[in-house]
Amino acid sequence: MGNTLNIRELKDGMRRVSVEGTVTDKSEARSVNLRTGGQARVADATIQDETGSVKLSLWDEMIDQVNVGDKVQIENGYTNSFRGEVRVNVGRYGKFNVVQA
Repeated sequence: MGNTLNIRELKDGMRRVSVEGTVTDKSEARSVNLRTGGQARVADATIQDETGSVKLSLWDEMIDQVNVGDKVQIENGYTNSFRGEVRVNVGRYGKFNVVQA
């Protein structure tokens, strides 16, 4: 995997982000209405490395793939800011892998 960033290096508005960390927290899934119509399930996870922690948005089938304690990798993701905190998103073109369960 190319250029993996430390979590503390993440800033709002970054593109093509590769990061990995251990899941320390995962919220209950909730249903949201999509702008395109229809509904999706979303949950928040917190991932952590030795430099810090960040929220990760989990959508639909990703929610069921991840448990607290898993090590995950995000490739080609992006960051945004929601309610004042930077978050990592996998997005349409990103890849999400559970490295160690």
